[in-house]
Formats: sequence, structure tokens, C-alpha cells
Amino acid sequence: MQGYLASSAQLVAGITLLFFGGELFVSGSIALSLLLGIPQIIIGLTIVAIGTSAPELFVSLFSTIQGNMGVAGADNIAVSNVVGSNLFNILVVLALSAVVFPLRVQSRLLRRELPLLLSISVAVWGMSSTGRVTWQSGIALLVGLIVMTVWQIRTASESPDEDEGLESEKSTMLVALIKLALGLALLVFGSQLLVTGASTIALSLGVSTTVIGLTIVSAGTSMPELVTSLVAARKGKSDLAIGNVIGSNLLNQLAILGLCATASGQRGLYVDPVMITKDIPVMIAATLACLPICWNKGIISRREGAIMAIAYLAYLTDQVLANAAPSYTDEYQLFITVIFMPAVLVFLAWQIVSWSKVRFSKGYTHARR
Repeated sequence: MQGYLASSAQLVAGITLLFFGGELFVSGSIALSLLLGIPQIIIGLTIVAIGTSAPELFVSLFSTIQGNMGVAGADNIAVSNVVGSNLFNILVVLALSAVVFPLRVQSRLLRRELPLLLSISVAVWGMSSTGRVTWQSGIALLVGLIVMTVWQIRTASESPDEDEGLESEKSTMLVALIKLALGLALLVFGSQLLVTGASTIALSLGVSTTVIGLTIVSAGTSMPELVTSLVAARKGKSDLAIGNVIGSNLLNQLAILGLCATASGQRGLYVDPVMITKDIPVMIAATLACLPICWNKGIISRREGAIMAIAYLAYLTDQVLANAAPSYTDEYQLFITVIFMPAVLVFLAWQIVSWSKVRFSKGYTHARR
């Protein structure tokens, strides 16, 4: 019991340190970049996006290193953290942001970022299908990250308001460096505590580290995205709230998974078979579902946000039942297959029909003129 409490304390302490470390890291990075004269649009597209994904990066990298050292189960956290964070970002962060304030979706997001995210998610599924993400796949993802970053910077002028959410604060070089160093130290130490605590809890409860990574670890490391998007939604900055989620999900797969796969070396990054058959397809389905939802008048409404949050609760319940009450798993999956999934599909079909009617109405009106 004492060991379980100590591991739980490590878990909470790790999440707390990651949160404050991420805040300091972002603040210090922005201040340093402004002092060096780097344009804010480049800061927004690179440093802030990487900064909010820093907890996921350090947790996944540390778990990969532990896996290289032979620590049982640690390797599973790397991929499950990425997949779990992406699911949490879409079905919780984006959903709750829409509940706070309906989010208006920019056309660039529909035309470029969302289809790009969907394509990369499918590619990651293919790379994981063998049960290992190889170092060659990791390098390919990192090359994709470089191409995407250059492309975003070159096309940044098409979205002049993208850096609207950034606030430049007056700071000296010394203060910026201190924030950067302290934030980095908290991220490193917090990731160590979180991975160690999560692995110990999983072993003591008989739960796989994959499930812990998909739920507790991913939710903990996604706190910066949640806070950033909720604050942005409350201030009416829909582009910042949505861009934060899409950008983070892109970085999770291209940067974090790419770095971890490369760091794993010849052995490759282990992927749990359950993730290949269930969790990664759910991640792709959640990303795909965003398209018709965003198509409907270009707004993610409170009702749609609530439905997305309910979908995450259904997914979370399935994860808990599979480990805590396996005897009820078959009945619950039957409910999901027969009732819940058809209801969601009907809702998405209705969204597509509504979007088609709006498009047809606009085309008809334009033709009459």
C-alpha cells in the first residue's frame, strides 16, 4: 500500500512539474526569441507549438531510453502517450473548448492542416502495423516535420492573424535564459517521476503500461494544450484554440514519435498489438470525424463539443472495464457496436447532409445572380 501511495505521489508530482516546466519553457523561449529579433509568426509556428508539446516529448523520450536500458514496460509508454495525447486533444481539449465558446474554423485548417493530420495518422498506423516503429520510419517522420515546418513558415502570410494570441513580454536576456533552463530542468525531472510512477502503478495493479500511457500519462502531459485552448476559447480566439490542438497532434506524431523511433535504434519502438487493432484506428476515426463537424457552417458548436467529450468517456470506459471488470467488456463492446457507434455515424451523416445543403444553397443563389 505504501509503495502504491508513493508511486501515486510520483505521478502527481511529475504531472505538476511538467505543467510548470512547460509554462516556463514556453515563456523563456518566446522571450529569448523576441530578444534575438525572431519574427513572432515563426515563434508561434515553431517554439510555442514545440513548447506545449514538451511534456509529451520528454516523457516519451525518457521512456524510450528506459526501454533501451531494459526496463520492463517503459517502452510501451512512448507510443501510447502519443496516441493517447492525440485522442485527448481532439475529444477533450477541442471538445471542452467548443463547449466554452463555439469555435469558428478557418478555411486554411479545413483545406490543409486537418487533411494533413489525417494523412500522417494513417501513415503512422501503417508504420506501426508490424509491431515496431523502426528507426528508418523515425527519420522519415522527422524529414516530414522539417518539410511541414518550412511549408508553414512560407505560407504563414496567408493567415495574418495566426500570431494574434502571442503576447510579447519585456524581459532581459538573463531572465529569459533562467526561465529556459529552469523549465528544461523541471521537464526532465517531471518526466522521470511520471514515467517511473506510472510504470510502478501499472505493475502493482496488473494493468499494462500501454493503458496507463493511453489514459493517465497522456492526460497529464496534455494539460498545457488544455489550459491554452480553454483560455483562448474563453477570449474568443478560435483559431488559436483549434490551431493549438491540430499543431500539437502533428508534432506528437512527426517530432515525438520520430525522435523516439530514431532513439530506439536497431530494436525499433515497440507497439502493443491492441493499439494497432483498436487505439490507433480510434485516433484516426476521431481525426476523420472532425472534417464533417467542421464542414457544418464552419463552426464547432457546443452540442458537437459535448458529443465529442461523450465519445472520449465511452473510450475511457472501455479502457477501464477491460482491466478492472473484464467480465463486462463483451456487453459494453456490444453496446458500443450496436447503439453508440450507429448513433455517432448518423450524427456525422446528418452533419454532411447539412453541409451539402448549405453548399447547394450558396451555389444556387450565386447561379441565379
